[in-house]
Amino acid sequence: MDQMILGLLLLESRTIYQLRERIRKGMDLMYSSSMGSIQAAIKKLLAYGYIRYEDRVENGKYKKIYTITDRGKHCFFEWINRPFEVQNTKNPELVKVYFMGFSDQASRRNHIEKYLSHLTEKYHALNAICEEAQNVAVTEENKDIIFYQLSAARYGRDFMKFNIEWYQKLLNEMEDKI
Repeated sequence: MDQMILGLLLLESRTIYQLRERIRKGMDLMYSSSMGSIQAAIKKLLAYGYIRYEDRVENGKYKKIYTITDRGKHCFFEWINRPFEVQNTKNPELVKVYFMGFSDQASRRNHIEKYLSHLTEKYHALNAICEEAQNVAVTEENKDIIFYQLSAARYGRDFMKFNIEWYQKLLNEMEDKI
């Protein structure tokens, strides 16, 4: 979460609510978009001196605008230039699938259908981001930045598509079993 916030602030200064909205719109596959997790990361980044904030009043509303510091930029660029780390993919919902034989048939179907609906919503949101990005005019200096941001969005979209297909196949197999 820390590095994601630093990266977002490298792109532009933002309020905590703007950070949350940006994370919620396409980045929540990487990290939780909960206000609590964002506030905890902000507190830590402030303590390390990686970010600072400026108090502003806009349209009569008090706002804290967060900005990355030089120290934060150094930390971010140090992190972004390190090799990838192999992470274990964790999907807590698979635990439910693993033990689903203990639940009744109607509940199984209902839970999977609701989950499929949620996955489909996420897919459409990520697909809209990908389609919208194709029509954005990009300056030469930002081409690399946009290319990799779009790559991450495509990964999320394709991951959602895989999950939709997998859970739909599971539903079909459940029907065949009856």
